[in-house]
Amino acid sequence: MNSVLVIDDERNIRSLVARVLGQENVEVHTAGTGKEGLELAEQVGPDLVLVDLRLPDLDGIQVLRELRAKHPQTAVIMITAFGHIESVVIAMKNGATDYLEKPFQHLEKLRISVMRALEEVKARREINRLQGLQEGKYRTSQIIGESTTTRRLREVITQLAQSEAHTILVQGESGTGKELVARGLHFESARRNSPFMEVNCAAITETLFESELFGHEKGAFTDAKSTKKGLMELADGGTLFLDEVGEIPVASQAKLLRCLQERTFKRVGGTRDLKVDVRVIAATNRSLEGMVKEGKFREDLFYRLNVIPLTIPPLRERKEDILPLARHFLTDANSTFHKAVKRLATETETLLLAYAWPGNVRELKNLIERLVILSTADTIEADQLPLPFAGATDGPLAEEVSREPRTLEAVEKAYILKVLRQVNGNKSEAAKILGITRQTLRKKLTDAAS
Repeated sequence: MNSVLVIDDERNIRSLVARVLGQENVEVHTAGTGKEGLELAEQVGPDLVLVDLRLPDLDGIQVLRELRAKHPQTAVIMITAFGHIESVVIAMKNGATDYLEKPFQHLEKLRISVMRALEEVKARREINRLQGLQEGKYRTSQIIGESTTTRRLREVITQLAQSEAHTILVQGESGTGKELVARGLHFESARRNSPFMEVNCAAITETLFESELFGHEKGAFTDAKSTKKGLMELADGGTLFLDEVGEIPVASQAKLLRCLQERTFKRVGGTRDLKVDVRVIAATNRSLEGMVKEGKFREDLFYRLNVIPLTIPPLRERKEDILPLARHFLTDANSTFHKAVKRLATETETLLLAYAWPGNVRELKNLIERLVILSTADTIEADQLPLPFAGATDGPLAEEVSREPRTLEAVEKAYILKVLRQVNGNKSEAAKILGITRQTLRKKLTDAAS
C-alpha cells in the first residue's frame, strides 16, 4: 500500500486529503507542523509528502529541502495559497514534483496529482532496482570475444564511458550487440547510478514520438489529461539510448537537434524551457550518410550525432568470437532453462565456424538457446543443427571444398562435406551414401576439424 504524509496546519485540509486518498487505498499520515512532519517522515518513510508552503514553525521550502536530502526517493507536492507563484517556482527548483493551490476547488485534480506522483515514485524505484541488477550484467567484461576487434572495442567503450562525451553514435548490423554496447557505456560511466532510458524509435508512431521523448503538458492534445514527463526528462543525469535513430520522423528531427545542441527542450504544448544533463547514445543499422543523401535524415542532425562514432563489425568478420560466444550462451541457457548441457561437439563447432551468421550475435544466441531447450543429452551434436548449417558456404571449410583438393585426405574431407550438404546434414543418410557407419563418419568429421 502506498503511503502519503500531509503536512499542513489546517485541520480541514488534512482531513479532506485523507478522505480523498482513503478512497484510493492509500495510507495517509498527517502532521500540523514542519517539525512534526519531518519526525513522522523518519518513522513511516512515506512514498509522497504534501507540504504547505506556510507552516507555523518552519518554512515549507525548508521542509522540502530536508525531505529531499534525507529521503531522495520520496516525491514532494507543495500546497500553496492561490497566487503565490514565486514560491511555487522556488519549490519546483528545489525538487518538488508538483504543486496544488488551496482551497481545493477540484478534488479530482488533487487525486490525479497524487496518483501520478505515486506512479512516478514506483517507476523510478523499479528503474533503480533493475539498474542494480543490470550493472554487473552490462559491464564491458560481459562483451564476450577473443578477437583483436572485440578486445579493442572493450577498451574504447571504457575510454568513452569515462569521458565527458555527451553524444555517441553506435553503428552496426542488426544483432551485433548495439544495445549491449550502449549499456556498457552507461554502467562504466559516472552516470551508472542515474537512469538508463531507452526507446526504439522505429516502434513509436510519428504523432506520439515527441510526446514520448519530451513529454507533454496537460491539455496539449485530446488525450493529454495530465502533464507527463518524457524520456529525456526522466533520464536527467543519466543516459538516453535512441535505438534505430534513423527511424525518427523527419518532422521531429529538428526538435531533437535543438535539444542536443542546447541541452534544453519544451514539453509538447509547453512554453517553458527544461534543462537536462543527459548523455545521448544513438544506434542504427542503416547508413545515415546514405539517408542524408536521400533526404530522409537531416544532415545537421547526422553531424551532431556523428561526433564520436563507434562501429561494431559483423560476427562473420570476427570468427574468433564465435565459439567463446557460443559457450557463454550455452552456460546462460543452462541456467535460464534449468538444463545440464555440457558441451558442443567438435563437428558442431566446426559447422558454427563455417556459417555466415547473417543475424550476427543475436542469431547465435537464439540458436544456442533453442538447441539447449530441445537437447536430451549433455552434448549438442551436429545433426541437431538446423538445415542452413549443414550447407554453410561462407566459412573456412567451405573454401576448402570449393577449391581443387591436392591430397587424398583433402579429397575425402571435401567429398564428405559435399554429401552432408546434399542430404541437409543428415549423418545417417550421408553414412549410407558413403558406405561407412555413422560412428566412422563422426570420427572423420572430428579428425577433419582438428
